[in-house]
Amino acid sequence: MTGYAAILLAGGAARRMGGVDKPARAVGGRPMLHRVLDAVADADQRIVVGSSGPLPRGVRTAREEPPGGGPVAATAAGLAWLDPGTTTVAVLAADLPLLTTAAVAELRRALAARQSRDDPPALAACQSRDDPPALAARQSRDDPPALAACQSRDDPPALDAAAAGPEDAPAAARRETLDGRYAALACYVDGDGRRQHLCAVWRLPALRAALDRLAATRGGSLDGAPVRGLLAGVAVREVSWSGSGPPPWFDCDTDEDVRRAEEWTR
Repeated sequence: MTGYAAILLAGGAARRMGGVDKPARAVGGRPMLHRVLDAVADADQRIVVGSSGPLPRGVRTAREEPPGGGPVAATAAGLAWLDPGTTTVAVLAADLPLLTTAAVAELRRALAARQSRDDPPALAACQSRDDPPALAARQSRDDPPALAACQSRDDPPALDAAAAGPEDAPAAARRETLDGRYAALACYVDGDGRRQHLCAVWRLPALRAALDRLAATRGGSLDGAPVRGLLAGVAVREVSWSGSGPPPWFDCDTDEDVRRAEEWTR
């Protein structure tokens, strides 16, 4: 037992594909869901949340509440099936046909690594381009250079940390470095710096705490909750894919995406 589990989220509506069972669509001759299951074949537990069809032996199934409640509700449903002793969990969309065991292993290594003061400034200190507008803390002369590097010319004018309200806490948290401590999760970022939230590996206690915090802000319900909401106030280690081959985070939302993935698998 390694303490490592995987939750695959297969409950999306696939509106841009006409409502088909998207994870069941074949890429390279195999359903996308099964390709993702292969990428986490070394996990102690594999749990599919949502519509699944026939599955390999030993794979558990669950359903989010309410059905169609979104990826955060589905993640919570998957956690309910984890065995005691689980310490880390991969949270993955079921439409990642290019994901590989090596790519997941890189995320696990990144999560396990402790940031040293001699390492380059952590990417987690920077806000990705798809995040909401930041209200950044003004850099003082004593601040590390990493804080200044996070703000681009396109960012809004910086505000003093003391002036930031509770709604600004996530942006401030994204800018903290990982010096001397571990991240709560590791996720891939694409070439434009966008975090791939559903191609990530979490520390289980941190994920449970994040779900509880988010539910508390929504009257106890996770129905329709945004995945980005889980990252409020947590340290994220961003990982750029350094392996060969196509990007492992590539997801298939449209028929054109499926065609592109097919080309990569040839």
